[in-house]
Amino acid sequence: MFDLAIEDRIAHLRLSRPEARNAIPLAGWDDLAAAARQAESAGARAMILSGVPGGVFCAGADIADFEAFRSDAAARASFREAIRRGLDAVRALSIPVVALVEGPCYGAGVALAMTCDVRIAGPGAQFAITPAKLGISYPQQDVHRLVSLVGPGQAARLLFTASSIGGAEAARIGLAELHVEEGAPEAASALAEAMAQNEPQSLRTLKRAVRLAAEGVFRDEQQDRTFEDLLGSAALFERLEAYRSRPK
Repeated sequence: MFDLAIEDRIAHLRLSRPEARNAIPLAGWDDLAAAARQAESAGARAMILSGVPGGVFCAGADIADFEAFRSDAAARASFREAIRRGLDAVRALSIPVVALVEGPCYGAGVALAMTCDVRIAGPGAQFAITPAKLGISYPQQDVHRLVSLVGPGQAARLLFTASSIGGAEAARIGLAELHVEEGAPEAASALAEAMAQNEPQSLRTLKRAVRLAAEGVFRDEQQDRTFEDLLGSAALFERLEAYRSRPK
């Protein structure tokens, strides 16, 4: 259900299971992890995660799998662990990831969008976190990400009411960074292209820095060492030379 294409150093990873509103089945989470890692290993410098243009982003986990959970504790644990593998694989990518949400984004679909570095809400974007409607909960890692983005009060509103919000509201509270009513795919491409033009090692280091900061880390020795190493890197002096040589 995941289509991967790489164009001009930009990976485009699309959810493509329209018959199920892009709901992700149990086996799909490992497919997601594999596709994300493939994008990175193929040399992409940035990735856009989306649904089919103009359609649903993701309706969440496929509830067709839930019947097995009634009497099988092992199946419940396997389900939780599979979701974690898929989401954590996207989160662990060293390249920047942009989520393009143009339609409904529900439940685990919101968790998937939250693994990305930047979220763009296009026309028709709708966000809802609905486990309370089903009588279940939300993985703690995903609640942590939600609270980090929108704060505890807004997280409580979304989780406790299970109500839907539009793209403008998502951007207002911090669940999306941009709300674009027209040309959302173009906006996502422009953002990813701007990222891809920068030095890969800088992007990797800065992405790790942002993640650590979001986790409350004020200082990190590895980040300090990398900062110093990059000051002596060949890439820095190549780019400085190019800057000096550009037409005045």
